[in-house]
This record gives sequence, structure tokens and C-alpha cells, in this order.
Amino acid sequence: MKEIKAIIRPFKLDDVVSALQKIEGLPGLTISEIKGFGRTKAKGASDSFLDGLHEYIKRVKIELVVHNDIVEKVIEAIRKAAYTGNTGDGKIFIIDVADTIRIRTNERGEEAI
Repeated sequence: MKEIKAIIRPFKLDDVVSALQKIEGLPGLTISEIKGFGRTKAKGASDSFLDGLHEYIKRVKIELVVHNDIVEKVIEAIRKAAYTGNTGDGKIFIIDVADTIRIRTNERGEEAI
């Protein structure tokens, strides 16, 4: 099992979700609105905003835990759908998941996702 976290531009969210929904066996996903900055510290970015004394860029985080056999399909779907070719398109992180527990049924491991 892998956890996939993707940080993308907000206006690409519908494209990414549509691409992910086409993948058979996708168990689901979580979406969060976030803010942050990259190497350029958001200075002068067209989509930056001031929050207090600091400048940030709004982004969306998508989180999924998937079976190993669809990891590459998920990564490719996100990469293609989120791509604009400009600085700030985002990042994809892949993390090993040691275990999963479905609270309602107490199922564990692959069956729980």
C-alpha cells in the first residue's frame, strides 16, 4: 500500500479528480485547501497573497491510499491532469503505508482501503 499526496493548483482540481475517477479500483481520496510557498517564496507570483507578514500561494492537497498495483496509474493521472508547464505546478509524494484499519469493521491491511 502507498499513500500518495499531491499538491496542485486549485483550478486543476476538477481535471485531476476526473482523471483519477477513471482508474478502476481507486478507493477514494481526500482534498484539502492549503497555502504555502516554494523555493521562490511566492514573491511576485501572480496567484500569491499576503497573510499577516508573509506571502503565500493557495494550493490544493489530494491524499489517497492505494493498492500497489495502481500506484503508477494514479501518479500518471495526477501528473498529466495537473500539468501546465509553468513554475508552481506542484509535487507528488509517495509514502509506504505499514498498515490500515477500517474503524467500522476492524478490517486491516489491503482489505481496509
